[in-house]
Amino acid sequence: MMDITIGQMYPGNSVVHRLDPRFKIVFTLIFVVMLFSASSAAAMVLNIAFVLFCYILSKIPLKMLWKTLKPVIPIVIFMTVFNVLFFGGETVLFKAWIFKVTLEGVMTAVFMIFRISLIIVGTSLLTYTTSSIELTDAIESLLSPLKKIRFPVHELAMMMTIALRFIPTLIEETQKIMSAQKARGADFESGNLISRAKALMPILIPLFISAIKRAGELATAMESRCYHNGIGRTRLKKLTSSRRDYVALAVMIALAAVVFLFSAFTPKFI
Repeated sequence: MMDITIGQMYPGNSVVHRLDPRFKIVFTLIFVVMLFSASSAAAMVLNIAFVLFCYILSKIPLKMLWKTLKPVIPIVIFMTVFNVLFFGGETVLFKAWIFKVTLEGVMTAVFMIFRISLIIVGTSLLTYTTSSIELTDAIESLLSPLKKIRFPVHELAMMMTIALRFIPTLIEETQKIMSAQKARGADFESGNLISRAKALMPILIPLFISAIKRAGELATAMESRCYHNGIGRTRLKKLTSSRRDYVALAVMIALAAVVFLFSAFTPKFI
């Protein structure tokens, strides 16, 4: 669980760190569209190269890629097995009982592995290079036109950022509870899947109580500082865009166009 890096920021002063957080959110959305539109091997390779280049440019160690992907390995394995065994196709490689492995199913499974891995690694780069305060201000700024129809933009941005920020805190709290339970003789590693699930019950109850307590403390702290839904709120650092941001946007749009062309005019991967 300590390998879960969602919501954590990796400090740095790279070009990626200094980009306007509003642009980084837009870049992330464009990347997701690029990833789902990629239907050929060439387009997928371009997406992989782009993610690796961004991590190198942001000076984030590549070992963070493994820490980011490690918690979702069971999901990836499940989806891979499901696609290999139950995906229809004409080129049959292996058949036994109700299971049939086809070339199309294997290619689809490989494609899904890359797609899931890249979407997790790529979107994690946003939180690695952006603080929670910057992320809140960026979301509120991008959704500000909705204020004209009385949409609670500030409240939504605040809730999203607080939820993201408290993921590492809850993980740390879970580790403390598990250590305390192990000191009392609890066993979380032996037995079958059902036994392990039952063993987690003594962890969930105190974890929920702790989360509710922290939420109450946070609400009290915000009220004591006269926080009222962002009314009259000023910012220590105002979001400003520079030439660097617009150049990066132009490069991102050009890259997305190349991915679309590769998907349209190169042999399909699936």
